[in-house]
Amino acid sequence: MSKFHLITVFVAVVDTLGFAAAARKLNMSPPAVTRAINDLETQLGLRLLTRTTRTIRVTEAGERYVQDCRRILAEMAEADESVSGMHSSPRGRLSITAPVLFGNKYVTPIITEYLNLYPEVSASCLFLDRVVNLLDEGVDVAIRIGDLPDSSMQAIRVGHVRRVICAAPGYLARYGIPSSPDDLHRHSIISASSVTPNIEWRLNENGAPRSIKLQARMTTTTNDSAITAALSGFGLARLLSYQVAEHLQSGNLKTVLPEFEPAALPVHIVHREGRRAPQRVRAFLDLAVERLREKVMP
Repeated sequence: MSKFHLITVFVAVVDTLGFAAAARKLNMSPPAVTRAINDLETQLGLRLLTRTTRTIRVTEAGERYVQDCRRILAEMAEADESVSGMHSSPRGRLSITAPVLFGNKYVTPIITEYLNLYPEVSASCLFLDRVVNLLDEGVDVAIRIGDLPDSSMQAIRVGHVRRVICAAPGYLARYGIPSSPDDLHRHSIISASSVTPNIEWRLNENGAPRSIKLQARMTTTTNDSAITAALSGFGLARLLSYQVAEHLQSGNLKTVLPEFEPAALPVHIVHREGRRAPQRVRAFLDLAVERLREKVMP
C-alpha cells in the first residue's frame, strides 16, 4: 500500500476515534483499515495507537505524527485544487452551521448569494442551537456566538451581539418598568433554553458582575417561543439582540435595564483548515466576513 494511503487511513482513525468509523468514512472494510495501520506502524517501527476492546488512544509519537500527516494531506489537496483549476472556480459541497435564528436571519441570505455566484457548489446548512463539532460532524464553517475556547480552529471576528431584557409595551404599562435588577423579582419571567424554573441572569452593576437568581413563570427550549410569549405581553424575556432586532425596531418590544447589561458577546466565523482550506471554503469566508460585518454590530 502507498504511504499516502496509509497516512490517509491513520488520520481518519484518529479523527473518528475508531477503526469501524474510519472504515465507514473511507468506504473501506474494518479489516482493511486494521491492516493499513499495522503496515504503517511496521514501516515506522513504532506504535501510533494503543487499542483496547472498546477504545483506541493515540500515543505520544502518534500525536506528533498525525499533525505532520494532516499537513501533508492538506498540501496535497491544495495542489490538486490548483492543478484542476478549482482556485478560479469553486466546486463541491460546503457545510455550514449556525444558531437557528442567526442562521435564518443572517446566514441564509449569504449562502443563497454564494450559491448564485458559484453554480458548481452545493450547500448543507445545520442550523442548531448547540455547538457542532466541526471535525466529528464534517462541517466546514461555523458561526459561533460567545467567547471561544482555545482550539486549533481558525476564527475571524465579525461583530458582537448584546444580551437584552425586553417586554411588550403593554406588559410594561400594566406592571411597570423595572429600574434595578432587584425589581425583576416582581415580574413574570420567561426563560429561553431552560428546563427548570430556577434560573440565573448575570448582569453588570456599578461596573461589577452580579448574578440574580429568579423563578421563571415560563420555561421553553426555543427562542422563538420565548419571543412569542414576550410579544403577547406575558412577561420579561432575556434574549440576544439579533433575535429581537426587528421587534425592537418596530416597537413591539422594549428593552429594560440596558445600563445593567453585561459585556456584549463576540460573533466569530470558525473554520478548520486556515490558508489551506479548499477554494469553496475560502470563497465563502470572503463573502461571509464582508456581509456579516455589514449586518452584525462591529
